[in-house]
Amino acid sequence: MKKKLSLFLAIALSAMILVTGCGTSNDTGSSSEDNTFKVGLEAGYAPFNWTQKDESNGGVKIEGNAEYAGGYDVEIAKRIAEGLGKELVIVKTEWDGLVPALTSGKIDAIIAGMSPTEKRKETIDFSENYYKTDLVMVVKKGSEFENATSIQDFSGAKVTAQLNTFHYSVIEQIEGVDLQTAMDNFPAMRVALESGVIDGYVSERPEGISASAANENFVMVEFTEGFETTEDDTAIAVGLEKGSKLTEEINAILAEISEEERKSIMDAAIKNQPSAE
Repeated sequence: MKKKLSLFLAIALSAMILVTGCGTSNDTGSSSEDNTFKVGLEAGYAPFNWTQKDESNGGVKIEGNAEYAGGYDVEIAKRIAEGLGKELVIVKTEWDGLVPALTSGKIDAIIAGMSPTEKRKETIDFSENYYKTDLVMVVKKGSEFENATSIQDFSGAKVTAQLNTFHYSVIEQIEGVDLQTAMDNFPAMRVALESGVIDGYVSERPEGISASAANENFVMVEFTEGFETTEDDTAIAVGLEKGSKLTEEINAILAEISEEERKSIMDAAIKNQPSAE
């Protein structure tokens, strides 16, 4: 009888330890997740976001990486994380991987200079806009396209834009354009432009300013007769999971950032971008 009782007590004690251990583990994991705000971005689209070697100018450490991320998006992400009362975690992700990372739960939000297009809204939700811009063309200084005023001035030109962006889709509005294969990122397009592989690439105005500031051989062309776009095409918003509980909170935080402050943040990002970009 004593042996049976001892065996029963041992089993009961083991079960209690197992349950207690499981409870502690779950609580810790949940607490950790609740205290972080994981943001996905390319860290390669200055002045919206870029990669740098240290924490200067407000840089934030990239998860699993020795480098840091900086730029306009990072500053907006910092303000949102602070408003949510969470620790900001930057997850460097290729452009094509941002939406899958969000829908799979790897990240909590996309803050990467992303436009809330109708196509993207089929898969994810968006916050209110946190920036509004125009489309420009980046060309080489001294080229025949430097003084263009209309997109039609690029008829016959070799033009490209980033893969899977609306920037690429608008190029077909140029009659007779020599449409080049879309490229993975902006650093690659800058190299292609410098080497003469392309005559120009489509970007948003802040990136155009950034490119011309980083390389004296580049010029940003603004148009009096530009591309036809929708309001959502040229807006920038935070990408979130469908039905995310964060959307309302993030909208409230963004509403507290004035237009003057947003302009100031962008001006600083353009000024502070790494020269290597």
